[in-house]
Amino acid sequence: MRRDIFQAIADPTRRAIITLIALQAMTPNAIAKHFDTTRQAVSKHLRILTECELVKQEYKGREIYYSLEIDKMKEIDKWLEQFRKIWEDRFDNLDKLLTKMQKK
Repeated sequence: MRRDIFQAIADPTRRAIITLIALQAMTPNAIAKHFDTTRQAVSKHLRILTECELVKQEYKGREIYYSLEIDKMKEIDKWLEQFRKIWEDRFDNLDKLLTKMQKK
């Protein structure tokens, strides 16, 4: 089943997992040590992130390492860019208004 990436990142635990593995690949056990939850719960989050293609699995011997899938994160950033532009324009307009009010 293909899941929506925005549903995946809506969960704070999954966002925290993404943050953890952003710099280096980690095993499920290493990831689970950072949370006050069961290893099974972390595995469920990893499965959802994998289904969304936000993380990828790499087998090294008997261990599975999870790492961030950068291209998928770029998709999220591209979608957010449209809103970033809107807010930058609004802040620019607010700045102009405040400058104008100060001159009065």
